[in-house]
Amino acid sequence: MSKLMPRDEFYKALEAARAPKHGGGHPFSLAWAEGKLDRKQLGYWAMQHYYYIAPIPQQFAALYARLPDLDARQHMLENLLGEEMPDTPEKRHPDLLIKFAEACGLSRDEMLNAEINDNVLPTTRAMRAWIWELSSIRHISESAAGIMVALEGQLPTLYPRYVEAMAKMGFSDDDMEFFHVHIEGDEHHADIGLQLCHRYSTTPEMQAASIACVKASAALRWSMLDGINAHLVHQQAA
Repeated sequence: MSKLMPRDEFYKALEAARAPKHGGGHPFSLAWAEGKLDRKQLGYWAMQHYYYIAPIPQQFAALYARLPDLDARQHMLENLLGEEMPDTPEKRHPDLLIKFAEACGLSRDEMLNAEINDNVLPTTRAMRAWIWELSSIRHISESAAGIMVALEGQLPTLYPRYVEAMAKMGFSDDDMEFFHVHIEGDEHHADIGLQLCHRYSTTPEMQAASIACVKASAALRWSMLDGINAHLVHQQAA
């Protein structure tokens, strides 16, 4: 890359970078959207996903502390408060996921102690570790790209298909609140992520690194789904 891309061209490049490994095209996601997964299998996904997202409030706080601009910090603070929900702590996003898992037949204890019980897959650990790297070590343009554009940007198109399938299975809107809040909020977060990437990617090399982080995040999430899918296939074979 020899020169800085204009904003709109950079936006398109960032969004294109997540497309090849968009979670919606994964066999596990397709099976979910087609109603081919049962509650036990969805509960296992929830257990893995909980381990991945449980520290996200702290990760967002680490990124917040590194942002140099007031408006960027305010956007990240809004995102952080949306995760933690201090006025209604029962609505914390990790706790909403536990509520969904309970509707799938898992207990809160099983969710909280998945690691102690040796129920966390290596691919799930890699996903969680990558978010720590993005939020606390990588350049902030890469952080915005890898978290907000690559991952939050997938959910508004991914989760509606899950919700439609689960409604047919008998899940209530309350059971699925975790999915609803992400459908409603993450499109905005992805847009902010694009803006922050553009602001902080001030050289062609930084733009290239941000695009690479989108690809890496999408690939790691795809790998996490690979791990879940392989585990469930192995269980069925056994």
